[in-house]
Amino acid sequence: MGFGEFDSDANAPQVTGPTSSAKIVVAGGFGSGKTTLVGAISEIDPLTTEAMMTEASVGHDDTSATPNKTTTTVAMDFGRISLDSDLVLYVFGTPGQHRFWFMWDDLAVGAIGAVVLVDTRRLADAFPSIDFFENRKLPYVVAINCFDRLLHHQIEDVRHALTIAPSVPIMACDARERDSAKQVLISVVQHAIAHDTALRAG
Repeated sequence: MGFGEFDSDANAPQVTGPTSSAKIVVAGGFGSGKTTLVGAISEIDPLTTEAMMTEASVGHDDTSATPNKTTTTVAMDFGRISLDSDLVLYVFGTPGQHRFWFMWDDLAVGAIGAVVLVDTRRLADAFPSIDFFENRKLPYVVAINCFDRLLHHQIEDVRHALTIAPSVPIMACDARERDSAKQVLISVVQHAIAHDTALRAG
C-alpha cells in the first residue's frame, strides 16, 4: 500500500510575509513510534530525552512487541518542521509510560491539535491518549503506525475498535518515513482548522 505523499517544497507557492507557528503534540502508547516520528520530520536535530530502561519498567512496560527497545522517553521529544514558507510547526512528543503522564498537561498547553500514534498489536494502549485529548476537546487525528509497511487491519475496523467518532481522521503511516510523517501533521493542521471553523460557526 502507499502512504501519504507530500508535495516538495520546490512546488509550494512562495509566500512572503510574517511566519505563523503552531504547536502539535504526538502521543500514544509505549513504543508506538513517537520519538521516531518526531525525528523523521524534524528539520533540526530533534531534542530527545531518551533514557535507558531500568528495573523500574519491569512489570509495567510491555516490551513483547518491541523486544529490542532499550530506551524510553522520560520527558518529551521536540522537533520543528516548516510546512510552507509561512508556517512552522513545533512538534512535541509525549512520554508513553504511565508514570510520566504528569508531563502531558504541560505539553498540551497551547497546542492546536494532536496525533495519537497507534500500534495495532497493542490497540488498548491508545485509549489513554484518546481520552486525554477528547476530555480537553483538543482536535486530534489517529495515525496507525505500519512498522512493517503493512496495514494489518482495515482503518474502519480500527475506528470501531477504538470507538472513534466519524469526524476524527484516521490514516496509515510509517513513522520512519519523512513524507509519511509530514502527511500526518498536515492532516492535524487541516483538522484543527476545520474544528475551529465549526466552533466559530456554531
